[in-house]
Amino acid sequence: MTEADQPALLAKPTPPSRWAVLAALRRPAVLIAVMALALLGWQWLETRSRIATLEAELAQRLSQSDGLAREGRAVSKQNQELLQALAGKVGALDARMAETQSQQMALDSMYQELSKSRDERLVAEVEETLTLAAQQLAVAGNVEAALIALQSADARLARAGQAQLLPIRKLVSHDIDRLKALPQADVPGISLKLESVIASVDTMPLAHEQRPKVEPLRKASQSLADVGFWAALGEDFWAEMKQLIRVERMDQPTPALLAPSQAFFLRENIKLRLVNARLSLLLRDGKGFREDLRQCRDWLDVYFDNRARTVQMASATLKSVATVEVGQEVPTLGEALAALRNLKVARDKNPADRGTGK
Repeated sequence: MTEADQPALLAKPTPPSRWAVLAALRRPAVLIAVMALALLGWQWLETRSRIATLEAELAQRLSQSDGLAREGRAVSKQNQELLQALAGKVGALDARMAETQSQQMALDSMYQELSKSRDERLVAEVEETLTLAAQQLAVAGNVEAALIALQSADARLARAGQAQLLPIRKLVSHDIDRLKALPQADVPGISLKLESVIASVDTMPLAHEQRPKVEPLRKASQSLADVGFWAALGEDFWAEMKQLIRVERMDQPTPALLAPSQAFFLRENIKLRLVNARLSLLLRDGKGFREDLRQCRDWLDVYFDNRARTVQMASATLKSVATVEVGQEVPTLGEALAALRNLKVARDKNPADRGTGK
């Protein structure tokens, strides 16, 4: 290679001219490549936008799901606490019933150990009757059963006609008068009323489901001949115009919307409260009984449609039942039982007085 050829080789290649670039773009392969690149870019942008939208929607739904889960856990915890309270009260009832049965067995064994003499048998029967009456008052608060037992004991003492039994009979008569003066609550009737309310809870409409009342069209009181065509036409036009606008008075704030799961737990909580009120009624717990009824009435007023007949009947029933005095203090029969036991001790110390009526 000569020295003259070296400058030509070392010279830079000249860039393609503008016409050469346009000529290259006119080729089908180049056009297809450019269009493919543009399409890929557009698809990338579209996919990125959709992914961002889906991420935002997914985050919103996850936040809603977390809120519902927290509410469900709170309601479940409340139900567990109510169930634990009910279990505790049922356990207390079982313990009292077991104690009553043990006392009954003790009374049976005591009755068998007594002598078969007339006076001792009478004293044992009266003592057993008074003990059963005292148990009915202390455990179940059953005034009627205690009255029957005391009247039976008074009749036996009257038939005996013994002077040494007159102080005991006076005490029994005094206890009968005190029990008759007590206001008696109809426990079975109240239980049936609460059971009817429990059965109607699932049929009560919620407040946010209520619909405005639509008044029916008023019928014309006069015939077309008496009123006239234009007057009848005007009345019909006015009646139709009044149907276009409806004005209602909202005395209460707008009721809160409840999800189906929340409405289910609300109804179940009302049922549990009413069952708890029945247990409080059996236990003579007036404070717990009135508190459960008050909570149920508040839930009915806030979350249910007060215009529905079932809701009105349930609210009226709970209001009437809440006025019943449940937790009144019942008198004890300790004086009569103590006098009877003192009589038995005196007879045991003086066996010669048995059967003499002294």
